[in-house]
Amino acid sequence: MRVPVIARIGALVLVTTAFYAYVGQMVPQKEVQPPQEIAVAADLNTADMVKVGRQIVEGKGLCVTCHTIGKTGALRFPDLEGVAIRAKTRVPGLSDVEYFAQSMYDPNAFIVPGFNPGMPAIDKPPIGLTAQEILCVMAFLQSLGGTPTVTLQTTHRYLGAPAASGATPAPATPPATSAAPEGGAR
Repeated sequence: MRVPVIARIGALVLVTTAFYAYVGQMVPQKEVQPPQEIAVAADLNTADMVKVGRQIVEGKGLCVTCHTIGKTGALRFPDLEGVAIRAKTRVPGLSDVEYFAQSMYDPNAFIVPGFNPGMPAIDKPPIGLTAQEILCVMAFLQSLGGTPTVTLQTTHRYLGAPAASGATPAPATPPATSAAPEGGAR
């Protein structure tokens, strides 16, 4: 007895579908939730800002998606270990706070040699950190090889008024600079 071609194709489709359904159930399922909102209280001290900044770097800020802390080798973006020391001299004329602000608000203004541009401005979607959250991230970055000095009252050229007053970042136009060196982000 000969089985019709249509029946053989149907059986093949059913067996293939069952096999892939079985394999699909063997793969662990992980539910991805949006990052948990982090409340930045108006009375945070610098030490608390460092803790909140670390939570933001590892969560909502998505920083560790591309940056590492304490790794070597082929990296997508610069390693953040010891960044507090490098930030003070990375761009002539910029303090560490101004360098961190520029790196987050205008990440293509300076590209670290050896790396490609690609970091998004973190104050805009899809990341969309608030000015206060960015100050907390700056405090955390200062703690990586240095002593944090950032407070919620710290100002920089991308933020005209103290952050504690609830002001939003003023759209600042960075001063014209010479062409950035070929390479990567922070």
